[in-house]
Amino acid sequence: MSGQASKRFIERKVFYAGDRIFKEGEPGDRAYIVERGMVEIYKLIDGKEVVLGTINKGGIFGEMALIDNAPRMAAARSVQQTTLVVVTRDTFVSKLSKADPFMRGLVNIFVKNIRRMGQEIVKLKS
Repeated sequence: MSGQASKRFIERKVFYAGDRIFKEGEPGDRAYIVERGMVEIYKLIDGKEVVLGTINKGGIFGEMALIDNAPRMAAARSVQQTTLVVVTRDTFVSKLSKADPFMRGLVNIFVKNIRRMGQEIVKLKS
């Protein structure tokens, strides 16, 4: 490899309107960046789908499962034809390992707080 770092392949996936990207409770081994289109994040509460938010171009989702190895706390589906850049666990861990230890700790605290708030919302809606 004559001194040059090998180029990494960037995986992209296309989803059509209504396609499920992942289910709530699944293990998370990748995050996604919206390159084109829109994604809806939703949760089943008392048998009803509750939309928690939408992710547009440039947004990232699915990253929390990569940080804390917990199951997906919500589901994701495409609202329209959507192209996603796939961020694998290996890529994510590699990037995160280069971050300042304080920032890594802060990210972990944010994820714990967001998951706790999600559990509280479910309790309130029940």
